[in-house]
Amino acid sequence: MKFSSFGKFFIDTIFPKFCLGCGKEGEFVCQDCISTIEILEYQFCPFCKTQKRVFEKGTCKNHRKKYLNGLFAATSLDDPLVKKLIHNFKYSPFLKELSKPLAYLIISHFLLSENKLIHKKNNNKDLIIPVPLTNLKKRQRGFNQSELIANQISTFLKAAVVSNALIKQKKTMSQTSLSENERKENIKNAFFVKNPEKINGKRIFLVDDVFTTGATMEECSKTLKNAGAKEVWGVVVAREMLKF
Repeated sequence: MKFSSFGKFFIDTIFPKFCLGCGKEGEFVCQDCISTIEILEYQFCPFCKTQKRVFEKGTCKNHRKKYLNGLFAATSLDDPLVKKLIHNFKYSPFLKELSKPLAYLIISHFLLSENKLIHKKNNNKDLIIPVPLTNLKKRQRGFNQSELIANQISTFLKAAVVSNALIKQKKTMSQTSLSENERKENIKNAFFVKNPEKINGKRIFLVDDVFTTGATMEECSKTLKNAGAKEVWGVVVAREMLKF
């Protein structure tokens, strides 16, 4: 047994992993539990208050002037297990290993959707950019959860992850407890592009963990497009599902 394998065996023995869904020992989420999560087959307009299905255009005709071109959301934030996985990933105990099953949900959505945008890859024009944290927030957490997910899906998308182009320059309040208008104001002018030449003319897949009102992604998209990005498509694990 190699030392690294022995070390992993030792750690797993002292600190065993238990499924956050059923409690079974072995993984933080077992295959049986992750298979119960419903994967969304279609894309919906990110900005409508109802589930308005869209296709390659990404948004409904009423929201074509938005900076975000469209959204790929793997599943619903209403799912209790999904919510639990994301919480344990982002907050204490900060289970970094959950980036793999969360990315698996996104890739499952890509495959199920059969969206031409995903399956018609262009290595020279596509980039993956994670929604950034401030340096202080990243130090406190120890990692950027969006960056870990981005790294996991990069092979599937056949696109490079660029983590040093979009920078969060302003400390903001947590968006969780704010209203939609407060979120927009809170995140306003929070980002800038450090290396515009890296994104000029590119199609960007902007990765985050969740999508609620869209204030953060829209502000990021605005910053990226003003710096020369051609298109910006959101990619998230889960979104708040709206009414039909």
